[in-house]
Amino acid sequence: MRLYLTALKPTDSVTDGFLPAARALGCDVTVLTDRPERHLDSGAEVLGCDVRDARAVIDVIAHHHAPDAVFSNSDHLQAETAMAAAYFGLPGKDWRACVTAKNKALTRRRLAEAGVETVRSVRLAPGDPAPRDGVPFPAVVKPREGVASEDVVLVRDGLELEAALRTIRERRPGEALVVEEYLEGPLYTLETLGDGGEPLVLGGFRTTLGALPHFVEERLDWEPPPAPGHVLRALAALGAGFGACHTEYVMTQAGPRIIEVNYRVIGDHCDFLLGDLLGVPLFERILGVHLGASAGALGHAHGHGTALSVVADRRGSVVAAPGTVAPVPGDSVRLWHRPLRAVGDRVEPDNTNRDYLGIVRAIGPDRASVDAALEAFEAGNPWVIA
Repeated sequence: MRLYLTALKPTDSVTDGFLPAARALGCDVTVLTDRPERHLDSGAEVLGCDVRDARAVIDVIAHHHAPDAVFSNSDHLQAETAMAAAYFGLPGKDWRACVTAKNKALTRRRLAEAGVETVRSVRLAPGDPAPRDGVPFPAVVKPREGVASEDVVLVRDGLELEAALRTIRERRPGEALVVEEYLEGPLYTLETLGDGGEPLVLGGFRTTLGALPHFVEERLDWEPPPAPGHVLRALAALGAGFGACHTEYVMTQAGPRIIEVNYRVIGDHCDFLLGDLLGVPLFERILGVHLGASAGALGHAHGHGTALSVVADRRGSVVAAPGTVAPVPGDSVRLWHRPLRAVGDRVEPDNTNRDYLGIVRAIGPDRASVDAALEAFEAGNPWVIA
């Protein structure tokens, strides 16, 4: 079987997750990327391609080996990859759902049209002035197609809104923005996997954010999702029912409200945590549906799991850092640490998920044991920035 995987930069999800999973499924893998020099250590065949253009992806595949699946885990390539899969008659996502999920203004519009929920939101094209009505304060400003909490900021009045628009547009000239009402309440995720029918609910996490006005995700704890039905109705309205999907939502006083739909598996090592909690080869299951297999039964998680992101709180150079850590056989809590920076790296925090220095994930019999293991690890393995 031949699997084409479209990618931008290498990620742990691809190198340590999807590529080994593809090999376990007996696939020959061809990586299509606009940065081939960065994927030479992948062990897969690598072809240069303008992966942001579906026509280029289709052309390269058509003149290479016949495909059995075309897949991507990139936020930025879902629609193009879905178009290529559809062209070759392969299982895949609806490209229209990919576009709607990625575009936060279209997501809001579609959910309102379908009667799922209404969140007051205004789309600002490049150069549009700050809205005078339509959105109450406090409000959230964000790029229409942003990722990783980049340039997402809370504003409390018109002056803060105008200042935020100026700052974001300096960094993102020519990009559309969204201004929407601030949704207050606990933040959750719902993780799903679909093979064309009703998607399976894998579970969900409770998300802890850093200090406002920014929205940096600092910790995710495994927790039964409080509103799976609402999220599933939202995904059905968007047409996002195939493959892996990671949805973020808030339990407001008025009920659950969608923050965003990421039409790929959860990231920041929570994908590995999810697979370990469920006790299944998650990456193989995800690729399997793109190869025509059923999602299959996934069982239930046992115990508690947490992903803790170590966030840089100052600028400077990393002078001390813990290395990679794997679980110790026999320990009641399994703990991993993945450093994302190295000694000597210069750190310039910008209040996004890009400020992570490392990620610690742990699974244990209960929350108390996991918390104790995380606290002990952090105390004995500090990151030092000077």
